[in-house]
Amino acid sequence: MPRARREPMFPDGPAPDPAGSHHERRIRSFQPRRSRVTTGQGEALRRLWPKWGLDIDGLSKLDLGELFGDPELPVVLEIGFGMGEATAKMAAADPGTGILGCDVHTPGQGNLLNLAEQNGLNNVRVANGDAIILLREMLAPDALAGLRVYFPDPWPKKRHHKRRLIQPEFLALAATRLAPGALLHCATDWEPYAEQMLEVLSASPDFENTQADGGYAPRPEFRPLTRFEGQGLDKGHVVHDLLFRRRAHQ
Repeated sequence: MPRARREPMFPDGPAPDPAGSHHERRIRSFQPRRSRVTTGQGEALRRLWPKWGLDIDGLSKLDLGELFGDPELPVVLEIGFGMGEATAKMAAADPGTGILGCDVHTPGQGNLLNLAEQNGLNNVRVANGDAIILLREMLAPDALAGLRVYFPDPWPKKRHHKRRLIQPEFLALAATRLAPGALLHCATDWEPYAEQMLEVLSASPDFENTQADGGYAPRPEFRPLTRFEGQGLDKGHVVHDLLFRRRAHQ
C-alpha cells in the first residue's frame, strides 16, 4: 500500500520537524538533505530509534544521565555526524564517554544506529533536529564534557557566510553548556572557514587555544580519518583542526 501524502515513513522514528512552529524563525546553518534510506538503515530506525534516538523538540530538559543510563558518564555532543562512521569509531575507542550525535540526515541517523548495534556500542545516542535548540532549550548548564564539529557546511559564498555555525553567538551559547575545561574540537578542509573559526574562537572570552602558538592543532588520535577526508587529502586539500578549551568560571 502506498503511504498517504503526510504519513511519516517511520512512525516511531525521527520526526520531519521536531521543533515545529513553536520556535522562532531564524537563519540556520544546515539544510535537510533528501536521499534514499537503505533497507538496513530503515530497519535500524524502526527498531532502535525508540531506544537510542530522540527528537529535538525544545519542550523539555534532557537528563543525559538518564538518556545514557549512567549519571556519571561524561557526554560529548557531536554536531553533524554525516553517515556516522567516525562517530562509531570514536565510541568504540572510548567506551567511557557517551557521544550524543546530532544531525538531520535520516539515512545517516539510521546508519549510525546500525553501526552502534553491530559493534555493541551502548555509549551512542542520536538526536534529530536543530543543535541550537538542543543547546539552548534542552541541555543544562555545564552538562557537556566536550563538543565536536567536524566538517560543517562551509557556506562558501560570501552572502551565505552568516549561515556558518561557528559564530560568536554560537560560541557564547555553547560555552554555557560546556563544563569548565571541556574541549571544543572543530575540523574543516575549507581554508577560509578555518581562518574564520580561528579568528572567532581566539576572540571568544570563553575559550582558550590549547596550542601555545595560538594556531591550528595537529589532528588528535581520537578523531578518525574518514573516507571523505581521505579523498580530500588525495586531492591536495588541507584539513585544519582547532582545539579550544572552555575557560573556568571567573
